[in-house]
Amino acid sequence: MKRIRRAFISAAAIALCVLGGPALAGENFIIVQSTTSTQNSGLLDDLLPRFTAMTGIEVRVVAVGTGQAIKNARNGDGDILLVHARAAEEKFVADGFGVQRFDLMYNDFVVVGPAADPAQVGGTADAVAALRRIAAANAIFASRGDDSGTHKKELSLWQAAGVDVSAASGTWYRETGSGMGATLNTGIGMGAYVMTDRATWIAFGNKGDFRILVEGDEALFNQYGVIMVNPARLRSPKIAWSRAFMDWILGSEGQAAIAAYKVDGQQLFFPNARRGS
Repeated sequence: MKRIRRAFISAAAIALCVLGGPALAGENFIIVQSTTSTQNSGLLDDLLPRFTAMTGIEVRVVAVGTGQAIKNARNGDGDILLVHARAAEEKFVADGFGVQRFDLMYNDFVVVGPAADPAQVGGTADAVAALRRIAAANAIFASRGDDSGTHKKELSLWQAAGVDVSAASGTWYRETGSGMGATLNTGIGMGAYVMTDRATWIAFGNKGDFRILVEGDEALFNQYGVIMVNPARLRSPKIAWSRAFMDWILGSEGQAAIAAYKVDGQQLFFPNARRGS
């Protein structure tokens, strides 16, 4: 962890020298472009007031799909990026939009569906095999269809299953173009299978007779990363504030707060910043 922090602080310090100093006094807030899962699960509502109480720095969250969050950050509309699509995150940094990427925490994806389970995938630990069964049965599947981290992962699994969902769009494969909570509501309303991150599912209050049917596959691993947006890309860079947030959330207090967050006695996210990136 010390190695990680030294690398990050060094990069931030260089940027600070180049730009001549932090943001003006009175602008002590930062914007985090994040995923809907961190917001829908209640995690950020629990974490961020702790950070603000310690530092006096307000954190304003824009919760959208990972693809949109990255696009927003590329446009300079955010100081921190907290998302879950590693390849896209690494490209964001490689293209000069981010200082450095760090692993932050993880959980997993699950496939939920109605008790009737028309494709008979319940208890299947092989996610790709389960998707093949759903496609073969023409069972309704509700996808976010929004270029989010969840959608990116889902598409990679369909590809591995050899199923062309673009050809099935509008038939058994339904794209909502919405966030995770809205997609779950839509899917439950039409009796469809849905792939969701576990944290959102645990916190979701409208489950009906739906339950987790597919889980435990290594392919469903869900890693979150955090990146400080390159200050040179921002109109009003707030380097000291952003650096304070990165130090806190990657440090022992932030990581402990992530581990301590539970819903109905269940831990939703598992910190792993010490492993680095």
